[in-house]
Amino acid sequence: MRKWSMQELGRKSVADFKEAPKTPLVVVLDNIRSMHNVGSVFRTADSFLVEKMYLCGYTPQPPHRDINKTALGATETVAWEYTATTVEAVQTLQAQGYKVYAIEQAEGAIYLDQFDPLAIHSSTVQGLSGAPKIAIVMGNEVEGVADEVLDICDGCIEIPQLGSKHSLNISVAAGIIIWAITERTVLK
Repeated sequence: MRKWSMQELGRKSVADFKEAPKTPLVVVLDNIRSMHNVGSVFRTADSFLVEKMYLCGYTPQPPHRDINKTALGATETVAWEYTATTVEAVQTLQAQGYKVYAIEQAEGAIYLDQFDPLAIHSSTVQGLSGAPKIAIVMGNEVEGVADEVLDICDGCIEIPQLGSKHSLNISVAAGIIIWAITERTVLK
């Protein structure tokens, strides 16, 4: 066994990334404190060709060396926009036909292993790949998704956890969710 070289991996240039068909998924960051978490989510979004990110409230914005430290250039590839409030971002996405899900431990949440975006959204607006247009809201490291945001989301997805902590770092949770949605929509 040997590791692939960078040439064998077929890494996209910034221009190639921007032209590539995107996963019809938007990631909304709701008042994230850590620049390292923001950079890590950018990097994950790049890995799975996420359509766009919304940075909301006091979520740090590029350019910043602490974001770039973990993003490794993904702030140049992934489209992003700042909004003053997460409510504004969610309402904008819903008006564009996205179903918006908070990633939160909440009453009535759908466990991630039971979330089937293709079955749930067979009648919703679809992206270019035929997959439903979905947005996910990742909440603050301490408070989670704000109540006023949770109230207007179309649903809630919960990552089942088995240990004693029942909490994941936002960048880890984003990676799990982004992979699961990509695998169930684009890679099907």
